[in-house]
Amino acid sequence: MARPPEPDKRLELAQRATEILAREGIGIPAARLAEALGIKRPTLLYHFPNYSHIVESALEALLMEQAVYVISRVEEHTHPIDRLVAQIRAAHGFHEGREARIVFLSQAIAATAGERMADIIEVGNRVFEPYRRASVERLTQGMRDGTVAPCDPDAVVALVRAVTDGLLVQRVMTGVKLAPVHDLLESLLGTLKIRRASAASKARGASARPTHRARRPSTKEMAR
Repeated sequence: MARPPEPDKRLELAQRATEILAREGIGIPAARLAEALGIKRPTLLYHFPNYSHIVESALEALLMEQAVYVISRVEEHTHPIDRLVAQIRAAHGFHEGREARIVFLSQAIAATAGERMADIIEVGNRVFEPYRRASVERLTQGMRDGTVAPCDPDAVVALVRAVTDGLLVQRVMTGVKLAPVHDLLESLLGTLKIRRASAASKARGASARPTHRARRPSTKEMAR
């Protein structure tokens, strides 16, 4: 009889195993990893046939936790551009001081995935794709509403994600300070932002202009 699934135990094991792999290296034998986890090798292999399954489970859990954190910060804003800026700041805030964790998982995927690479990439897409589509739709609607300058929404969102991921790596490799980069990105993305107040004031100014010209006096009136 097959053993029943134990998702909570599997996730907890994946998180602990990832910490051990990051410390000891991917080449650690399964028996030694199981011993470090306080379980037997068959139990480890029951939950994770190979190390790529460990990395996949840990990555998905981390990305889901990140998504919840980031979305809670993004929802504090309404303008599509403000939301993208908040997304960058929140993603880096979530990983602050722990950037090596996500970088290790990315490297471990490349080292262990093999034929399962497509499945593991799908993990990230499954977490982020709905939010990516929503961001594109907000930018598109913003252009219709006149609050976002004409742009390629897909390209803008792709750029934000590339910068977010790239800076995490740079943070680990060079210790780059993120605040100045965040400020620069906010300034650059801000060029796509059109404030409703500006449009409204223009409309009010137009409505305040006289709609009729003053009547010119007739020749007879001028002769008086």
